[in-house]
Amino acid sequence: VRMDKHLFNTKKMLKYLSNHEGVEWVTHPDLPDHPDYKISKKILPKGAGSIITFGVKGGRAAGEAFINAVKLVSNLANVGDSKTLIIHPASTTHAQMDAETMKLAGLTEDMIRLSVGIEDIDDIVGDFENGFRAAKKPRLVVNK
Repeated sequence: VRMDKHLFNTKKMLKYLSNHEGVEWVTHPDLPDHPDYKISKKILPKGAGSIITFGVKGGRAAGEAFINAVKLVSNLANVGDSKTLIIHPASTTHAQMDAETMKLAGLTEDMIRLSVGIEDIDDIVGDFENGFRAAKKPRLVVNK
């Protein structure tokens, strides 16, 4: 039952993110442009899990602003929880890397990793709208 809700919410989030003006790109095996789409449909006909990766328009500063603006969604590095989790690797787990090293590791400065939970999908989307509003006007952060 829990996985059915994860997969339902993931499909809704994929549609939402794929059509949002604040999103640069989205990747997930359930999307037709994903390199593993055909095999995913064959092996996982109900859905390819609840982990979505996407890029926020505006790069690193926008990604960080997005993460800091969401309140319902938890900013945590783990995945697979029943609650929705999100992380911006460029400002957290991989903050010590420069842009080139991150690129070599398969990361981008705009990248957000999302583990879709089982909360009401409208609540998740509403929280993301707060994130996208903040991403449009990120604060300049100066390291001392």
